[in-house]
Amino acid sequence: MEKTPTGTPVGVDDPYDYAGVCDHLTGDGRCRFALDRAGDDPEFAAARRGDDYACVAADEDCEFRDCPHYRSTTDGHECVRCGLEEVRMAHETGARPLLEEHHLSYGGSGGKRAADTAERRSSSHRTQSDDDEPSHEITVALCRWCHTKVHKSFARIDDDASPDPEAFAAREERRSREQEEFGFSSAAERFGNDG
Repeated sequence: MEKTPTGTPVGVDDPYDYAGVCDHLTGDGRCRFALDRAGDDPEFAAARRGDDYACVAADEDCEFRDCPHYRSTTDGHECVRCGLEEVRMAHETGARPLLEEHHLSYGGSGGKRAADTAERRSSSHRTQSDDDEPSHEITVALCRWCHTKVHKSFARIDDDASPDPEAFAAREERRSREQEEFGFSSAAERFGNDG
């Protein structure tokens, strides 16, 4: 199972199994990284410019994971393990979110090593091995309770799990408060009828 830099498990064998579309992909299939951040990697941007900024994965021999700047981060709406939905309280600044971003893979070791990996993968179609650690940032949403279970035990992201009773109670308590805000009450009811 993959591990964090501090050695705790992340709950998956291959983070790319849970990775989605690249965050840099535009609606028309171009690479936003090459368009907006060309100075960060001029060689990469020049290669994309030569291909009309097409995403690396547009090539039928490549996948998103072959791009040195691939990144897939969560939208944070639902726990991928137990399905608990987020309910945010808009006017409570101190309220801790029910869902947290959970890293399956950390970016940072990308660059040349990732480009070399991409070249090897596209030429031999090999799969990721133990010596070929992921170098892209890949995150999913986990509720606080599943997040703890994954990092402190051998719980996996793909476990058949239901929301923890505490998690369910916290969500329902927030929904109840949310429903109360939708209800109508007159000023007299809210502030008392002092005449």
